[in-house]
Amino acid sequence: MNTMRVMRINPSAKIPLRKTNGSVGYDISACLDTNVTIMPGEMHKINSGLAISLDVGYAAFIYARSGLGINHGIVPANCVGVIDSDYRGEIIVGLKNTSNESYTVKNGDRIAQMVITKCELPEIIICENLDETARGAGGLGSTGS
Repeated sequence: MNTMRVMRINPSAKIPLRKTNGSVGYDISACLDTNVTIMPGEMHKINSGLAISLDVGYAAFIYARSGLGINHGIVPANCVGVIDSDYRGEIIVGLKNTSNESYTVKNGDRIAQMVITKCELPEIIICENLDETARGAGGLGSTGS
């Protein structure tokens, strides 16, 4: 995949940008008519004003911006957002305020980063047994701390 089609749903929406040549995340910015204040513990849906088109076998993942998360406690409400290749609606970022202070999102603020990833889409085979491994069914904490 060498291209990603981006459509402005709102004419004032900012096109996703990578800040450096080495960045894998495209900054997603808020596209708002009025500021949104997120109180401690609250969640809000923030519009981006954008829709994208990805090739089948690719997905976009919405992650926190490290500065917002570490400095202000503002993180994606669902931890990581997933945009499937067949979704054509607006990218909306759910943000949660995990801090003890209110935080105001303004139009144009960078609110998340979007990473495009190639995803395997394996055929599912129903079976009666799985191959044996040294770990077996050992779950949480089974490999040490």
